[in-house]
Amino acid sequence: MTQPHSLSPADRAPMRVVDAHHHIWRQADLPWLNGPMQPRIFGEYAAIRRDYLIDEFLADARPCGVTDSVYVQANWPPDRAVDEARWVQSVADTHGWPHAIVAYADFAREDIERQLDALGEVPLVRGVRQQLHWHRNPTYRFAPRPDVMADPGWRRGFARLGPRGWVFELQVFAEQMADSVRLVRDFPGQVFVLAHAGMLEDRSAEGVERWRRGMSELARCDNVFVKLSGLGTFVRAASAGLMRPIVAETVSLFGAERCMYGSNFPIEKLWSDYAGLYAAFRSSIDELSDAEQAAILGGTAARVYRLAAR
Repeated sequence: MTQPHSLSPADRAPMRVVDAHHHIWRQADLPWLNGPMQPRIFGEYAAIRRDYLIDEFLADARPCGVTDSVYVQANWPPDRAVDEARWVQSVADTHGWPHAIVAYADFAREDIERQLDALGEVPLVRGVRQQLHWHRNPTYRFAPRPDVMADPGWRRGFARLGPRGWVFELQVFAEQMADSVRLVRDFPGQVFVLAHAGMLEDRSAEGVERWRRGMSELARCDNVFVKLSGLGTFVRAASAGLMRPIVAETVSLFGAERCMYGSNFPIEKLWSDYAGLYAAFRSSIDELSDAEQAAILGGTAARVYRLAAR
């Protein structure tokens, strides 16, 4: 049997490859990349306190055979969410990348309809991410409380997303998955994409079982898709041995047709180059059929984000 690393990533990528979760940025636009260093979910981050522009992303990703990409909001100031989407659109207009945009919106805002209307004028917008993850560990915490998605006012704003045909990127920890299931079931016409495979931060037997139960419940909802991304966040490493158990469990629950690859670059660049991360990911899906690999690497994302045919 040929060993996974005996071929270069590009040689091992004959299929369409969509990086369904990455960022680009100008440091000046991101408050969290300026000012004093703070404890972050991904650890020490001095190496990415700089611009990360589309040329660098393409230099990272293209040698691995990546053919398309989806930009995900990078936490500009909330009142500049539309500016962020417009800037990324201008990059795409100039460079041809990225091919879809997941923008930011806060569904608790009274003017949410106006914000969504403004985002709707950006041609590549295909979805919204509002990070809802909350954790007992303050370093892992982002949302102000664990149950934002249960708030009636937030839900009224959220209901305005569905008619636009955009996805919602659901980013939560295992302990929030019961609330997530209720949200998903209450909005059956809304497509959800679970970010970072449910953010498995606790790899103890108890932690994995908690994550597995939540993932199993979400998998029963056919309007939920999953990004196999951010798998190195809590271990700060990229290897097939670390990825394979999460990937295998997730694919067994959701099916390859509801799973997609994402690099989470440049966050993951803190502990891996792109080629190393991509090779590890390819190794983690080597036992799947060609059709399953094709779905995970590109087919699912192309369908969910309505990417142009190639």
